[in-house]
Amino acid sequence: MNILYVSTISGTINLFLVPHITRLIDQGHTVSVACRVDDPIHPVLLASGVKVYPIAFQRSPFDKRNLEACRALNRLLDEGRFDWVHTHTPVASALVRLACRDRQKMKVLYTAHGFHFFKGASLKNWLTYYPVEKTLSRFTDVLITMNSEDYACAVERFSAGRVVNVHGVGVDLGRFTLQTENEKQRLRREYGFSPDDFILVYAAALNNRKHQTVLIEAMAELVKLIPKIKLLLIGKGPNEAGYRALITLLKLENEVHLMGYRKDVPQLMQLADAAVSSSNQEGLPVNVMEAMAIGLPLVVSTCRGNRDLVEDGRNGYLVTFDDPELYAEKIAMLYYNPQKRVSMKKESVEMIQSYAVENVLQEMDRIYADLLRQE
Repeated sequence: MNILYVSTISGTINLFLVPHITRLIDQGHTVSVACRVDDPIHPVLLASGVKVYPIAFQRSPFDKRNLEACRALNRLLDEGRFDWVHTHTPVASALVRLACRDRQKMKVLYTAHGFHFFKGASLKNWLTYYPVEKTLSRFTDVLITMNSEDYACAVERFSAGRVVNVHGVGVDLGRFTLQTENEKQRLRREYGFSPDDFILVYAAALNNRKHQTVLIEAMAELVKLIPKIKLLLIGKGPNEAGYRALITLLKLENEVHLMGYRKDVPQLMQLADAAVSSSNQEGLPVNVMEAMAIGLPLVVSTCRGNRDLVEDGRNGYLVTFDDPELYAEKIAMLYYNPQKRVSMKKESVEMIQSYAVENVLQEMDRIYADLLRQE
């Protein structure tokens, strides 16, 4: 099969889709990619012979430059003779399905990494994205979701030829070794932390969606409950200056560390005692899955995606969104119950196995095999 992978930006392909594309190539398919090349295409894909078609997709559905992107996409589909188009990210996927609505011989697969409308989302998001997704589902042969809420919505409300739920894009468990006490303490010495620090870690962009404000506010209470507590916020984003000001206001400069963009996230997770998340919107969060792979207990917001990964009381705690007092309470429960942390560690490691990249690739193999049988 001649398959075109489409994403709004190349970053999505580089971060999540390299194993998927190389798997198809290994199986004898020809794969090309179309995207806005904001980052150089992963060298593994280039070495595998993947052809790259730069198309200037824009993230905003209201950006007029998407009109030219749509024209470029139509030219590519006219010339490329693709059998299947597998599309990712909302804007590019909307344009792909519009372009393919009259190309009935071309099968369209759409992976929704997380609908922009969800329980608790703004009315604007529902009015903007829901009608588009509902309408374009009619031109979707296979709609692939990654969490239970999106799957239920797609099955009940949309008209795709088939709806399938998979365990995300897959986590490379080989990158994350199970935390041991010896390695944890070695890394603490290397990074300048104390053996008896109680360290929380959250790897996410510093923005309103990830909502680190609630964690910083929770730390103001936690410093009274837990001696030597630390919160490591890994990432960059537009809220960094505001978070620094809040940390200073609450006099938490010694307890809350803004770590910036890091390439050593696995090591920083290895030295932690627990992982946290305050996000108000997720598809299926990679940071939570990575923490599970290491064996960290979790205290996370009860948003879509987090609920698929964390079972309250089993491998972590789910916390009502925007409640710093409840975050402090659940984190303190972990601190004062080391046996619970041990049991949650075991549960996280067991539960993450379903999300391993090899398992997800096998799920995708079955989807593609079913599509092939329809040819």
